[in-house]
Amino acid sequence: MNAHEKLGTARHVNLPQGELRYFERGRGRPVVFVHGVLTNALLWRNVVPTVADAGFRCLAPDLPLGAHPVPMRSDADLSAAGLATLLGDFLTALDLEDVILVANDTGGAITQLLLARYPERVGRVVLTPSDSFEYFFPPIFKPLPPIARVPGSMAVLGQLLRIKALYRLPLLFGWVTKRPLPPDIAEEYLGKLRKSPGVQRDLRKFLRTVDSSHTLAAAEKLRQFKRPVLLVWPPEEKLFPISLAHRLAEILPDAELVEVADSYTFVSEDQPDALAGHITRFAAAMAD
Repeated sequence: MNAHEKLGTARHVNLPQGELRYFERGRGRPVVFVHGVLTNALLWRNVVPTVADAGFRCLAPDLPLGAHPVPMRSDADLSAAGLATLLGDFLTALDLEDVILVANDTGGAITQLLLARYPERVGRVVLTPSDSFEYFFPPIFKPLPPIARVPGSMAVLGQLLRIKALYRLPLLFGWVTKRPLPPDIAEEYLGKLRKSPGVQRDLRKFLRTVDSSHTLAAAEKLRQFKRPVLLVWPPEEKLFPISLAHRLAEILPDAELVEVADSYTFVSEDQPDALAGHITRFAAAMAD
Protein backbone atom coordinates (compact mmCIF):
# COMPACT_ATOMS: atom_id res chain seq x y z
CA MET A 1 0.00 0.00 0.00
CA ASN A 2 1.48 3.36 -1.00
CA ALA A 3 1.34 6.46 1.16
CA HIS A 4 -1.76 7.95 -0.44
CA GLU A 5 -3.67 4.67 -0.25
CA LYS A 6 -3.26 4.71 3.54
CA LEU A 7 -5.39 7.87 3.55
CA GLY A 8 -8.23 6.20 1.64
CA THR A 9 -10.01 7.37 -1.50
CA ALA A 10 -8.97 10.61 -3.20
CA ARG A 11 -11.90 12.95 -3.81
CA HIS A 12 -12.39 16.53 -4.94
CA VAL A 13 -14.78 19.23 -3.77
CA ASN A 14 -15.46 22.59 -5.41
CA LEU A 15 -15.28 25.46 -2.94
CA PRO A 16 -15.62 29.21 -3.57
CA GLN A 17 -11.81 29.37 -3.47
CA GLY A 18 -11.32 26.59 -6.04
CA GLU A 19 -11.06 22.82 -6.29
CA LEU A 20 -9.74 21.07 -3.20
CA ARG A 21 -8.47 17.49 -3.07
CA TYR A 22 -9.10 15.46 0.05
CA PHE A 23 -8.84 11.84 1.12
CA GLU A 24 -11.53 9.85 2.89
CA ARG A 25 -11.35 6.58 4.78
CA GLY A 26 -13.73 4.84 7.18
CA ARG A 27 -17.25 5.46 8.45
CA GLY A 28 -18.71 7.03 11.54
CA ARG A 29 -18.22 10.38 13.22
CA PRO A 30 -16.14 12.69 11.01
CA VAL A 31 -12.54 13.40 11.96
CA VAL A 32 -10.91 16.12 9.84
CA PHE A 33 -7.11 16.36 9.81
CA VAL A 34 -5.56 19.81 9.28
CA HIS A 35 -1.89 20.07 8.23
CA GLY A 36 0.44 23.08 8.09
CA VAL A 37 2.75 24.90 5.67
CA LEU A 38 4.80 22.85 3.17
CA THR A 39 3.00 19.62 4.03
CA ASN A 40 -0.23 18.06 2.85
CA ALA A 41 -2.62 15.26 3.79
CA LEU A 42 0.27 12.78 3.78
CA LEU A 43 1.28 14.16 7.17
CA TRP A 44 -1.49 11.94 8.58
CA ARG A 45 -0.84 8.77 6.54
CA ASN A 46 0.34 6.75 9.57
CA VAL A 47 -2.49 7.93 11.83
CA VAL A 48 -5.59 7.75 9.63
CA PRO A 49 -5.70 3.93 9.22
CA THR A 50 -5.87 3.32 12.98
CA VAL A 51 -8.47 6.03 13.58
CA ALA A 52 -10.60 4.81 10.65
CA ASP A 53 -10.39 1.20 11.83
CA ALA A 54 -11.63 2.35 15.24
CA GLY A 55 -14.93 3.43 13.65
CA PHE A 56 -14.45 6.98 12.42
CA ARG A 57 -14.79 8.72 9.06
CA CYS A 58 -11.39 10.29 8.42
CA LEU A 59 -11.06 13.21 6.00
CA ALA A 60 -7.69 14.75 5.19
CA PRO A 61 -7.71 17.75 2.81
CA ASP A 62 -4.70 19.10 0.90
CA LEU A 63 -4.91 22.72 2.00
CA PRO A 64 -3.33 25.43 -0.21
CA LEU A 65 -0.21 25.79 1.92
CA GLY A 66 2.49 25.09 -0.64
CA ALA A 67 2.23 21.31 -1.13
CA HIS A 68 -1.22 21.08 -2.73
CA PRO A 69 -1.68 19.49 -6.18
CA VAL A 70 -4.06 22.02 -7.76
CA PRO A 71 -3.72 25.82 -7.38
CA MET A 72 -6.73 27.73 -6.12
CA ARG A 73 -8.58 30.38 -8.13
CA SER A 74 -6.40 33.39 -8.82
CA ASP A 75 -8.79 35.64 -6.87
CA ALA A 76 -9.10 33.29 -3.85
CA ASP A 77 -8.59 34.80 -0.41
CA LEU A 78 -5.79 32.67 1.04
CA SER A 79 -4.87 34.95 3.91
CA ALA A 80 -4.72 33.48 7.41
CA ALA A 81 -8.35 34.45 7.98
CA GLY A 82 -9.21 33.33 4.45
CA LEU A 83 -7.87 29.83 5.10
CA ALA A 84 -10.01 29.60 8.23
CA THR A 85 -12.96 30.47 5.98
CA LEU A 86 -11.83 27.84 3.46
CA LEU A 87 -11.71 25.18 6.19
CA GLY A 88 -15.20 26.20 7.28
CA ASP A 89 -16.38 26.06 3.67
CA PHE A 90 -14.94 22.54 3.41
CA LEU A 91 -16.93 21.39 6.44
CA THR A 92 -20.05 23.05 5.05
CA ALA A 93 -19.67 21.68 1.52
CA LEU A 94 -19.48 18.12 2.85
CA ASP A 95 -22.21 18.81 5.42
CA LEU A 96 -19.98 17.67 8.26
CA GLU A 97 -21.36 18.22 11.76
CA ASP A 98 -20.08 17.45 15.25
CA VAL A 99 -16.63 17.24 13.67
CA ILE A 100 -13.47 16.26 15.51
CA LEU A 101 -10.69 18.51 14.20
CA VAL A 102 -7.09 17.26 14.49
CA ALA A 103 -4.52 19.94 13.71
CA ASN A 104 -0.77 20.45 13.59
CA ASP A 105 1.65 23.33 13.07
CA THR A 106 0.14 26.12 10.93
CA GLY A 107 -3.02 24.04 10.70
CA GLY A 108 -3.43 24.57 14.43
CA ALA A 109 -3.48 28.34 13.95
CA ILE A 110 -6.03 28.02 11.15
CA THR A 111 -8.14 25.80 13.39
CA GLN A 112 -7.99 28.32 16.23
CA LEU A 113 -9.13 31.08 13.86
CA LEU A 114 -11.98 28.84 12.74
CA LEU A 115 -13.06 28.16 16.33
CA ALA A 116 -12.94 31.85 17.14
CA ARG A 117 -15.16 32.78 14.20
CA TYR A 118 -17.68 30.00 13.58
CA PRO A 119 -17.33 26.91 15.75
CA GLU A 120 -20.84 25.55 15.19
CA ARG A 121 -19.81 22.45 13.19
CA VAL A 122 -17.05 21.43 15.62
CA GLY A 123 -17.62 18.91 18.40
CA ARG A 124 -14.09 18.32 19.68
CA VAL A 125 -10.55 19.43 18.85
CA VAL A 126 -7.15 17.76 19.07
CA LEU A 127 -4.22 20.18 18.86
CA THR A 128 -0.71 18.86 18.40
CA PRO A 129 2.21 21.37 18.44
CA SER A 130 0.82 24.41 16.67
CA ASP A 131 1.23 28.12 16.10
CA SER A 132 -0.51 29.92 18.94
CA PHE A 133 -0.38 33.18 20.90
CA GLU A 134 2.71 35.16 19.81
CA TYR A 135 4.14 32.11 18.03
CA PHE A 136 2.66 32.72 14.58
CA PHE A 137 5.28 32.02 13.29
CA PRO A 138 7.85 30.66 15.77
CA PRO A 139 10.94 32.89 16.06
CA ILE A 140 13.04 30.89 13.58
CA PHE A 141 10.38 31.37 10.86
CA LYS A 142 9.65 35.06 11.54
CA PRO A 143 11.58 36.18 8.41
CA LEU A 144 9.23 34.28 6.09
CA PRO A 145 6.30 36.75 5.99
CA PRO A 146 8.46 39.75 5.02
CA ILE A 147 10.32 37.62 2.46
CA ALA A 148 6.97 36.51 1.01
CA ARG A 149 6.07 40.14 0.35
CA VAL A 150 8.91 40.33 -2.20
CA PRO A 151 7.69 39.48 -5.73
CA GLY A 152 9.28 36.29 -7.05
CA SER A 153 10.42 35.11 -3.64
CA MET A 154 8.45 31.87 -3.74
CA ALA A 155 10.00 30.88 -7.07
CA VAL A 156 13.46 31.38 -5.54
CA LEU A 157 12.41 29.34 -2.50
CA GLY A 158 11.15 26.61 -4.80
CA GLN A 159 14.52 26.39 -6.53
CA LEU A 160 16.39 26.29 -3.20
CA LEU A 161 14.27 23.31 -2.22
CA ARG A 162 15.99 21.30 -4.93
CA ILE A 163 18.95 21.04 -2.53
CA LYS A 164 18.21 17.95 -0.47
CA ALA A 165 21.05 18.70 1.94
CA LEU A 166 18.87 21.54 3.27
CA TYR A 167 16.04 19.24 4.35
CA ARG A 168 17.50 18.48 7.80
CA LEU A 169 18.19 22.12 8.61
CA PRO A 170 15.93 23.73 11.26
CA LEU A 171 14.40 26.02 8.60
CA LEU A 172 12.91 22.97 6.86
CA PHE A 173 12.37 19.59 8.54
CA GLY A 174 15.27 19.45 11.02
CA TRP A 175 13.25 20.60 14.02
CA VAL A 176 9.87 19.10 13.15
CA THR A 177 10.87 15.42 13.12
CA LYS A 178 13.40 13.55 15.23
CA ARG A 179 14.17 11.21 12.34
CA PRO A 180 14.54 12.13 8.65
CA LEU A 181 11.39 12.10 6.55
CA PRO A 182 11.22 9.33 3.93
CA PRO A 183 12.59 10.83 0.68
CA ASP A 184 9.34 10.20 -1.23
CA ILE A 185 7.33 12.07 1.43
CA ALA A 186 9.74 15.01 1.46
CA GLU A 187 9.41 15.17 -2.33
CA GLU A 188 5.61 15.14 -2.07
CA TYR A 189 5.83 18.09 0.33
CA LEU A 190 8.35 20.21 -1.56
CA GLY A 191 8.14 19.19 -5.21
CA LYS A 192 4.93 21.02 -6.07
CA LEU A 193 6.28 24.39 -4.94
CA ARG A 194 9.30 23.94 -7.22
CA LYS A 195 7.19 23.14 -10.26
CA SER A 196 3.99 25.20 -10.05
CA PRO A 197 3.77 29.01 -10.25
CA GLY A 198 0.13 28.70 -9.10
CA VAL A 199 1.17 26.86 -5.93
CA GLN A 200 3.88 29.49 -5.37
CA ARG A 201 1.25 32.23 -5.70
CA ASP A 202 -1.08 30.49 -3.24
CA LEU A 203 1.63 30.04 -0.60
CA ARG A 204 2.78 33.65 -0.97
CA LYS A 205 -0.78 34.87 -0.41
CA PHE A 206 -0.85 33.08 2.91
CA LEU A 207 2.68 33.76 4.15
CA ARG A 208 2.54 37.50 3.71
CA THR A 209 -0.49 37.70 6.06
CA VAL A 210 1.01 35.65 8.90
CA ASP A 211 1.09 37.73 12.06
CA SER A 212 0.72 36.90 15.74
CA SER A 213 -2.10 39.43 16.05
CA HIS A 214 -4.37 36.76 14.50
CA THR A 215 -3.56 34.04 17.02
CA LEU A 216 -3.52 36.42 19.99
CA ALA A 217 -7.02 37.65 19.08
CA ALA A 218 -8.21 34.08 18.53
CA ALA A 219 -6.84 33.05 21.93
CA GLU A 220 -9.08 35.59 23.65
CA LYS A 221 -12.12 34.16 21.90
CA LEU A 222 -11.13 30.60 22.77
CA ARG A 223 -12.09 31.41 26.36
CA GLN A 224 -15.71 31.00 25.16
CA PHE A 225 -15.10 27.71 23.30
CA LYS A 226 -16.67 25.25 25.72
CA ARG A 227 -16.27 22.01 23.80
CA PRO A 228 -13.52 19.55 24.75
CA VAL A 229 -10.00 20.12 23.48
CA LEU A 230 -7.14 17.62 23.74
CA LEU A 231 -3.61 18.99 23.60
CA VAL A 232 -1.06 16.35 22.56
CA TRP A 233 2.40 17.84 23.00
CA PRO A 234 5.96 16.51 23.28
CA PRO A 235 7.86 17.96 26.25
CA GLU A 236 11.04 18.24 24.12
CA GLU A 237 9.29 20.14 21.32
CA LYS A 238 11.62 22.77 19.82
CA LEU A 239 9.44 25.09 17.69
CA PHE A 240 6.35 25.34 19.90
CA PRO A 241 7.46 24.89 23.53
CA ILE A 242 5.13 22.96 25.77
CA SER A 243 4.56 26.17 27.75
CA LEU A 244 2.23 27.16 24.87
CA ALA A 245 0.16 24.04 25.51
CA HIS A 246 -0.09 24.90 29.20
CA ARG A 247 -1.25 28.41 28.29
CA LEU A 248 -3.88 27.02 25.93
CA ALA A 249 -5.05 24.64 28.65
CA GLU A 250 -5.48 27.58 30.99
CA ILE A 251 -7.70 29.62 28.69
CA LEU A 252 -9.79 26.79 27.23
CA PRO A 253 -12.76 25.91 29.46
CA ASP A 254 -12.54 22.15 28.81
CA ALA A 255 -8.97 21.14 27.98
CA GLU A 256 -6.79 18.10 28.63
CA LEU A 257 -3.03 18.05 28.08
CA VAL A 258 -1.16 14.80 27.44
CA GLU A 259 2.56 14.57 26.81
CA VAL A 260 4.11 12.35 24.14
CA ALA A 261 7.74 11.43 24.55
CA ASP A 262 10.39 11.06 21.84
CA SER A 263 8.84 13.46 19.35
CA TYR A 264 9.15 16.91 17.87
CA THR A 265 6.45 18.98 16.11
CA PHE A 266 5.22 16.29 13.71
CA VAL A 267 3.87 13.84 16.29
CA SER A 268 2.14 12.05 13.42
CA GLU A 269 5.59 11.23 12.00
CA ASP A 270 7.53 10.53 15.20
CA GLN A 271 4.83 8.84 17.30
CA PRO A 272 1.86 7.98 15.02
CA ASP A 273 0.59 5.07 17.13
CA ALA A 274 0.56 7.13 20.30
CA LEU A 275 -1.23 9.99 18.57
CA ALA A 276 -3.81 7.69 16.97
CA GLY A 277 -4.48 6.13 20.36
CA HIS A 278 -5.07 9.50 21.99
CA ILE A 279 -7.36 10.61 19.14
CA THR A 280 -9.50 7.48 19.24
CA ARG A 281 -9.83 7.57 23.04
CA PHE A 282 -10.78 11.23 22.98
CA ALA A 283 -13.14 10.87 20.01
CA ALA A 284 -14.86 7.81 21.48
CA ALA A 285 -15.70 9.82 24.59
CA MET A 286 -18.20 11.80 22.49
CA ALA A 287 -20.54 8.83 22.68
CA ASP A 288 -20.35 8.60 26.47
